[in-house]
Amino acid sequence: MPETMNAVVVSEHGGPENYEFQQVERPAPTAGQVLVRLSVAGVNYLDVAQRNGATPLRAPFRPGVEGIGVIEALGPDVSGLEPGQRVGWLAGGQGSFSEFAVVDASKVVAIPDGIDDSTGVAALMQGITAHYLAHNTYAVGPGDTVLVHAAAGGVGQWLTQMAKLKGARVIGTVSTKAKADVALANGVDEAIGYEGFADKVRELTGGEGVSVVYDGVGKTTFAESLRALRIRGTLVAIGNASGPIPPLDVNALAGLGSLFVTRPTVLHHVRTAEEISGRASEIFGWIASGAIKVPHVTHYGITDVGQAFKALESRGTTGKVVLKHPSGIARD
Repeated sequence: MPETMNAVVVSEHGGPENYEFQQVERPAPTAGQVLVRLSVAGVNYLDVAQRNGATPLRAPFRPGVEGIGVIEALGPDVSGLEPGQRVGWLAGGQGSFSEFAVVDASKVVAIPDGIDDSTGVAALMQGITAHYLAHNTYAVGPGDTVLVHAAAGGVGQWLTQMAKLKGARVIGTVSTKAKADVALANGVDEAIGYEGFADKVRELTGGEGVSVVYDGVGKTTFAESLRALRIRGTLVAIGNASGPIPPLDVNALAGLGSLFVTRPTVLHHVRTAEEISGRASEIFGWIASGAIKVPHVTHYGITDVGQAFKALESRGTTGKVVLKHPSGIARD
């Protein structure tokens, strides 16, 4: 008789109400994989894109791309890992909203003993995303002024702190006074609203504009983000919370100041075990030293997965939304 587990399943694409709870057969690791018993899972916009059909992932599937847990079993040809070890991942595995998941061994990261589960999962997708954005997509440095949209959001808070570590000045957009307080507490030099933000940025920079804009809002901010850039500035599109970005006339970039526009994704920046472990190690080191503080974590039980996504998609959250598994061996 095969062993079973509690699982969350998306049988058809749609809204947050489409998460279903089922008893299914427990997966077994194949070559190069590990089986992990989940403690916590991260809630991400990539999960939203999978659920609503915006990615090629076909239903039915087990949602959840990011998690932390304890290795239950090793598949063939896995070395350097052992059962009982606490690990996390943000790519290379699917199903972190379920009790168990199989993950590519090359994509897991060992979680240090001094990092609790909630802190660890907050540092994975959001922290590593901010890391490559500030170090690789545009190498922020002293003398740069950067504009971070949704500065009170999870990635926004990580980005702000990393940019400040690298010596930059940070302007952050926010939608409410409460979010302005969050952004300022994380090091934003000036917190501004969205209305007329390009003109405000020009005013704050003496008419020059910013070196880089990190724009996760999309449709409603994209055109104005271009106008906020300095000559040879870079617009980094990292999401479309307000809707899809309209078509871009690349010839217009010349007249706006020989601008650069890019749309990176985290999956292309954690392609090897060395790359993902290197980024994670640096982030965990910053957390341990106090150089970076982890954004606020909001917890939901796994049975409240639908409510967690409603909160995320309403843009009513700051920091990281985390699902806790009752059966996991959580370390808080």
